[in-house]
Amino acid sequence: MTLPAQTTPSGTIRGPVRCGRKTKKLVSRLRAGEVALIDHDDLDRVSAEDLIAAQAVAVLNCRGSRSEEYPNMGPLLLIEAGITLIDLPDDRLFELCRDGDPLELRGGEVWRSGEMLAAGTLQMPELVRADNEQRRREIGGALEAFARNTVEHMVEEQDLLSGKIDLPRFDTDFRDRPALIVVRGVDHQADLQALRPYIRDTRPVLVGVDGGANAIIEEGFKPDMIVGDMDSASDATLRSGAELVVHAYPDGRAPGRELLASLALDHKVVPAPGTSQDVAMLIAGEKGASLIVSVGSQFNLVEFLDKNRRGMSSTFLTRLRLGEKIVDAKGVSRLYRPSPGLSPAVIVLAAGLLAFVIVILVTPALREVVDLFWLKLRVLLGGNV
Repeated sequence: MTLPAQTTPSGTIRGPVRCGRKTKKLVSRLRAGEVALIDHDDLDRVSAEDLIAAQAVAVLNCRGSRSEEYPNMGPLLLIEAGITLIDLPDDRLFELCRDGDPLELRGGEVWRSGEMLAAGTLQMPELVRADNEQRRREIGGALEAFARNTVEHMVEEQDLLSGKIDLPRFDTDFRDRPALIVVRGVDHQADLQALRPYIRDTRPVLVGVDGGANAIIEEGFKPDMIVGDMDSASDATLRSGAELVVHAYPDGRAPGRELLASLALDHKVVPAPGTSQDVAMLIAGEKGASLIVSVGSQFNLVEFLDKNRRGMSSTFLTRLRLGEKIVDAKGVSRLYRPSPGLSPAVIVLAAGLLAFVIVILVTPALREVVDLFWLKLRVLLGGNV
């Protein structure tokens, strides 16, 4: 049994620790009031939002949370949410702590049972905000690196851009249907909720990219296809009946294949460069989807930089290749006007009928007419008078 987190009058924070080098996997195990121990360089916005949603009381990061190249939003979001963030000088705490160990945070120091385990740098709100603004003014270096990676991808991954990727025959039918691709990303849950009327009316092909498939099920829908290395989709999601497509490296290595084999789940493998969301978008495009709605994927330059990995260049190029066929979820939710359905007509009809009945009841002459009509109707139908 883990003890709840406590904040003493002196500002000391006490709570059980939960350890995980991969933040996206840790948040699925993290409980409210626990201290998250992570190993995450340049903490991005999506990971910070997951930690906030999990109600972590504090975050201990064995890497530098703040980027020196661009204004990554993760640290700022954590601090503004009231979550203590401490950057540690190394990852020794992973060897010293086990899940559930009671920790005490005093400033930048980490204590357990009266013993100081590590001392790091407490991220102060004013310094994080100032550093974030400074990075915004010095964003030129990050833009240059992003542009260089993009050009390299254009040369190295010509197959991704030209469509020369061998795709197997899928059971999921995309032909002339809209496709909605959900990625675990910025505001993906809120965007998915806003698109409920669109999903109800158009019935698009629902594709979840790894953890994005969990979000589809959480909203009460069922994914038609799940694409990725399957490292963040839950076992229940993988068993939901969706068609499973493992994204493999160009050399054929496919980490997700072993997991699905252990679960005895049928799957297909697609070796391709780029990221899993690139593969999902290309599958939809190549298999004839009339429109591709992207939920949670990087949409503007700051989001691409905030993701901060080489693969984001391939995602940028994939968007260019698909062109006007791909749109962002926010644009769809703002422009789409859901059909009213039958409910308004039924309500108006019921209200009119109720008003008619009331008029008859309060008007004696009309009651006599109705009685006479009813009598004639019974005679015509052969009833007894």
